[in-house]
Amino acid sequence: MTALPKLNELTVSEKIQMMESLWESLCQQPTDILSPAWHGEILTQRENALSQGVDHFSDWDTAKASLRKSIR
Repeated sequence: MTALPKLNELTVSEKIQMMESLWESLCQQPTDILSPAWHGEILTQRENALSQGVDHFSDWDTAKASLRKSIR
């Protein structure tokens, strides 16, 4: 493996390319990446909230508009 340059010496473009390369490499063997237990717990809580009518889905355009409105 080659030595990596110091991160603060990389341009933004080079850093993004490095992240994309890392992500592509990680995606080659997705079964090697285990989700932590709390991910499953959160998903279960969200599924329960949906089934109980406490929560709902929004389409992407509605969600973006809501987020933009909330930060203004």
